[in-house]
Amino acid sequence: MVSRYFSHVRAWVFDLDNTLYPPEARLFDQIEVRMTAFVMEALSVDAAEADRLRKHYWAKYGTTLAGLMEVHGVDPGPYLHKVHDISLDRLTPDSELRARIADLPGRRIVYTNGTAEYAARVVEARGLSGVFDALYGVEEAGFRPKPERAAFESVFAADGLSPAQAAMFEDDPRNLAAPHDMGMRTVHVAPAPETAPHIHHHTPDLAGFLAGLDGRHGGGA
Repeated sequence: MVSRYFSHVRAWVFDLDNTLYPPEARLFDQIEVRMTAFVMEALSVDAAEADRLRKHYWAKYGTTLAGLMEVHGVDPGPYLHKVHDISLDRLTPDSELRARIADLPGRRIVYTNGTAEYAARVVEARGLSGVFDALYGVEEAGFRPKPERAAFESVFAADGLSPAQAAMFEDDPRNLAAPHDMGMRTVHVAPAPETAPHIHHHTPDLAGFLAGLDGRHGGGA
């Protein structure tokens, strides 16, 4: 039973985008358009080159922002404001997910490569306000992105949580490598599983997986 692997967990860390809401909401379609527009303006390049750089920096540096800061010295503030100024109309409250997160013993936090302000908007739109003890964005990591271990260490130190007593829920498999190495239990939340040594569990249904942790319901594997 999956619940036995989480009996020691006292801190529950959730990614935001495509983790606390289903990928079908496609919020990143909006964000990517804004990213490309920002790169076009900031670097004076056309749309094709901006899109290429956006993808290249994401792959090499963890986020487009990290690449823009490293290579071009871009100020993160205006970038983060522009790319996250999106409509959340496609998000709906999820009472089942709210109940399952609220039932978790110990500390519950959100950690995203977006901003804490954006996280608060998404959490509210999903009907999850009040169930988390803290919301952390990339600014709390000194603008260093997941998957960098130093980013996780900064946020966890600020929160005071012990990775050895924590679990990480994340849609991007590469962002689970550092948590695994730090001693966390890792859960890949995505429609399709991906096999990797740093992924302990997979689920396409976060609420269902969390329900399984009380031992009375079936969860992910």
